[in-house]
Amino acid sequence: MRFIGDYTAKTDAKGRVFLPASFRKILAEAGECRLVIRSDVFQKCLVLYPESVWNATLDELRSRLNAWNAQQQMMLRRFVADADVVELDSNGRILIGKNKLQYAGIEADVRFLAMDDRIEVWSKAALDALMTESDGLGAELESLLGN
Repeated sequence: MRFIGDYTAKTDAKGRVFLPASFRKILAEAGECRLVIRSDVFQKCLVLYPESVWNATLDELRSRLNAWNAQQQMMLRRFVADADVVELDSNGRILIGKNKLQYAGIEADVRFLAMDDRIEVWSKAALDALMTESDGLGAELESLLGN
C-alpha cells in the first residue's frame, strides 16, 4: 500500500477532519477500515498508519528490541502508549483527540502528507514553514539518487 500526495483540509470544532478521498480509496481497496494515529517521534506532527502497517511496524520494532533491556522496554511502552485507533465515519472523517491536535499545533488548517505506507498529519502553517526552510535539499536528494 502506497499513499501519494499532499492535501489540505480543515478540522471542525470537535477535531474531525476529512481524510483525502485518494487516501480513502487506497484504504478501501486494501480492505483497511481502521487506522492508528500517534505523535511523530522526531517532528511536531501526527502519523496515521493503516492498521496492518502499524502491526508490521510494531512487529519490526519488537524484533529489534531486547525484552531484558529496561530502557528498550520503556521505549516500546512509550511508543505504544501514544497510539490511538481511529476509524473513518460514514462521511470519510476521522476524529483526532485534542491532546494530539495540541501536540501538533493543529488549530484548523491541516496538511496530509503521504509518506509511503503512512500519512503525516501536520498543522498547515508548521509544514509550510518546514518546507520553506528545506528549499535547498534538491542537490542533496540528487546526490542520494545518484543523478
